[in-house]
Amino acid sequence: MNGRAGRVGNQASAGDLLELVRSGRATTRGALQQATGLSRATVGQRLDRLFRAGWLREGAGGPVDSPLGGRPSITLEFDDAHAVVLAADLDTRHARAAVLSLTGEILAEQAGLLVLGDGPGAVLGELGHWFAELLRKTGRPADAVCGIGLAVPGPVDRDTGRVVQPPIMPGWDGYDIRGRLGRAFAEHAHGRADVPVLVDNDANLMAYGEQRTAYPDCSAFALVKVSTGIGAGVVVGGTIYRGIDGGAGDIGHIRVPEGADALCRCGSYGCLAAVASGGAVARRLAEAGVPAASGSDVRELLTAGHPEAVALAREAGRRVGDVLATVVTLLNPGVLMIAGDLAGTPFLTGVRELLYQRALPRSTAHLHVVTSRLGDRAGLIGAGALVVEHLYAPERVEERLLALGV
Repeated sequence: MNGRAGRVGNQASAGDLLELVRSGRATTRGALQQATGLSRATVGQRLDRLFRAGWLREGAGGPVDSPLGGRPSITLEFDDAHAVVLAADLDTRHARAAVLSLTGEILAEQAGLLVLGDGPGAVLGELGHWFAELLRKTGRPADAVCGIGLAVPGPVDRDTGRVVQPPIMPGWDGYDIRGRLGRAFAEHAHGRADVPVLVDNDANLMAYGEQRTAYPDCSAFALVKVSTGIGAGVVVGGTIYRGIDGGAGDIGHIRVPEGADALCRCGSYGCLAAVASGGAVARRLAEAGVPAASGSDVRELLTAGHPEAVALAREAGRRVGDVLATVVTLLNPGVLMIAGDLAGTPFLTGVRELLYQRALPRSTAHLHVVTSRLGDRAGLIGAGALVVEHLYAPERVEERLLALGV
């Protein structure tokens, strides 16, 4: 799960028991007694609250532990059918939204044109409409939604859910994303305006989704998203590393010598994103007479094997790989994942060329450089997981159970 050990002994709450069941560390009443030191009666009382909330269910009988035989132990399971999560992943000109189960299964999905430059009011209002349509497709009512997760291509203050000086999100700086999205959900889907809304950087949530899904045992995981801009997400010990105010991973604005004359969208010269992002490659292609305006256009050209796009993507990969040599030396990750519009063979080849040339052999000896497993869905799955881990954390379980009156 996310590395939380939970409390044991007489202080173990219903939330702690739920955490033990969800993580698979204890899935029978006897195992819960053993893990927490609680009496049979106390375990039963706390489980009863979880059953009444609809969060637990009984599964099939487990193996008989005693050599003398007897009835098998009844297993306990997290009931992922009692609620759903809404999630959306915003890029500069496109968005993807979904309804997910509490265990991360995508139940309905929609993707389409949604331009961040149109402003947060319009974009989040349209997302509310998308969410209403997706719920209709699944047949789930709005009151089944326990929370909403949103991935955005900019730095996010975790406490407020607001983006902070985002270079590629004009008009979004400091905007009340949580409040507006909650109101849009209420307006279009007839849900609660105060539904919990969690906002995080897209690379963070992509990293979280990929690490949890494909590399759960990797204690230091890094993902680099190269699309219109460049950003990185880092998961350490099962938890997203954000820095002190959400600015960790913004490697697109590291200065590089090759970009001394390149103006970045942040207003500075020489940023990595100004010379090696999908947007930068698109500009160079356009200057050469090849129609390309964004990272997604470059992606299409790469898929078609366009020779100039392939050459420029490999060159961009070398520039990113040079920076990643420092990142890898600092973090010593077990997995370095390349994702986004440019994450194909030409770019990856360029990254590997410079990364292994510049980084210390000690830093790369056990490093796996890979591409995305989840593709365009990584941000959605990460956003959904973030909501679930937030709402079903032991301390929050207690708050929610009291609110339900159980």
